[in-house]
Amino acid sequence: MWLLLGFIILLACAFVYLANQRNMLQWLPAYIKQYGSRGSSNNNETTHIMFCFVDHYEPQWKNPDNIELERQRVDRWFEQYPKMASQFKDADGHSPKHSFFYPEEEYRFEHLAKLSDMCYRGFGEIEIHLHHDNDTSENLTKTLTSFAKLLHEDHKALPVDPETGQIQYAFIHGNWALDNSRCDGRWCGVNDEITILRDTGCYADLTFPSAPSDTQPATINSIYYAKDDPNKPKSHDKGQAVRAGGKAWGDLLLINGALMLNWKKRKFGIMPKIENSDIRTSNPPTKERVDLWVNANIHVQGQENWRFIKIHTHGAQDGDMDILLGESVENMHRYLDEKYNDGEKYKLHYVSAREAYNIVKAAEAGEKGDPNQYRDYILPKPAFASLVDTGN
Repeated sequence: MWLLLGFIILLACAFVYLANQRNMLQWLPAYIKQYGSRGSSNNNETTHIMFCFVDHYEPQWKNPDNIELERQRVDRWFEQYPKMASQFKDADGHSPKHSFFYPEEEYRFEHLAKLSDMCYRGFGEIEIHLHHDNDTSENLTKTLTSFAKLLHEDHKALPVDPETGQIQYAFIHGNWALDNSRCDGRWCGVNDEITILRDTGCYADLTFPSAPSDTQPATINSIYYAKDDPNKPKSHDKGQAVRAGGKAWGDLLLINGALMLNWKKRKFGIMPKIENSDIRTSNPPTKERVDLWVNANIHVQGQENWRFIKIHTHGAQDGDMDILLGESVENMHRYLDEKYNDGEKYKLHYVSAREAYNIVKAAEAGEKGDPNQYRDYILPKPAFASLVDTGN
């Protein structure tokens, strides 16, 4: 008995050690608390699956001075993504929609022209991505404002708030360091970043999950509001869940992707693999992973039958394009259609980041029925430029 007890203690210590090495202890308590409430939708009603694929789309990845390589990467998406996506339709007749979060510091007109043309044809939308380091509040405000204006005016790529007239955008932070959240203080530097995002027109942040990075907030598998403390980093670590019948709170809406433990895949036979909603060659989108995304049960509280899946990738990295534009992703879409789009138990809805936001806000307002009718609930679809211009 004492030998067994000692073995159990040893296993527990090993688990805690490995969990600490993977920065799991900051979010594991929330995961354990959520575990018993997953799968709690009303089984007598159709469960609607909002499937949102966001991309840290970086054509200059590891080669900032190679314009021909950039063009090859963008051209491959321009030529192959519509062919792949056209094979699949959701319950509303929409093909998969790719949300291209484009880095401000990598802007080239010709690349955005091609992405905008794809978006004009219904294959996605464009949002804002940013890598910065040791920045200031003043410079960040200027950067975000000018880039949003550029995307809106030159590429018709961002919506305008119909009430205020302000250009609106979704955001993903480079290197996961939203609101200066890295422990070493790198890749941001701005403690009031959430306030700046709010003031410059950011309608939602879709950065997370970032595990196993130390930037991962304690709040997981949630759609929630964060309130900024302009004097401290990582103000989004905790917040207030979006609720049906509730109202906006704080400064920034965050839409999480699934963060789970995959007990069917274990390191050293002990440590479960972290499911962090990332798609790449080393972590392809299997049926098992799709089920985990659904079972994460990310929803607006009080509207459990509208579930949101947000997965992410770095789509311009050469080694991952075969996965993202080929058979692996095609098999993922087939499985989504077969299991989660039967029209009775489940309905599948391919959504952009903007459409996901609109449906979240509709749920918050207490709207019912099919979420397809709320894709443009607050923010209209951008017009997008339809002509490809390969000028500089």
